[in-house]
Amino acid sequence: MTDPERPPLTTTTSLWPAAIVAGLGVAVLAIFLLIDALGTPSVATTTLPVVVGGLAPASSNAAIAPCQQPGTPPANIAGALVVPRGTAVGGPVVHANGGAGDYDCYRPLTTTASPAALLGFYRGQLTAQGWALFSSAQTPRGPEILFQKAGSDTFYWVVGIAVTGRHGSLTRWRYRIYQNSASI
Repeated sequence: MTDPERPPLTTTTSLWPAAIVAGLGVAVLAIFLLIDALGTPSVATTTLPVVVGGLAPASSNAAIAPCQQPGTPPANIAGALVVPRGTAVGGPVVHANGGAGDYDCYRPLTTTASPAALLGFYRGQLTAQGWALFSSAQTPRGPEILFQKAGSDTFYWVVGIAVTGRHGSLTRWRYRIYQNSASI
């Protein structure tokens, strides 16, 4: 016996289940975007890390504040503009490039702290802020250290602390911050 030939069965597939899944996805996305917009604070605060032991940071960075200009260094780098308590100005602020080329600012300073305590202060403060110590050297005038960090402006930034002399109870040193010419 043979079955008579029949046309194939017709079935229709509904797109409603797929449309419901897509609609739920869009609704969940909209809810999370709304939560993000309402829950994100518009002002970010920057606080210095608390480093236990060693020198305390000065209550103001007035000694090197002239190195801060509108937008330079960028916000994630500006935290490096810190000096230890007891720091005094030892000379004028110098903007080495005068606005032409890469940013470069330095200032001679003095403190009653020993060179080791001064360098230890910057090792603790800058490392806690995400700076990498990439050079430590002894020069004929004294020790110096260099830190590097990627800025939000797509450049690497370098902070250098160089002890330039010790006279009696005073340590003379130079704070320098500059924008490295290599981009991230």
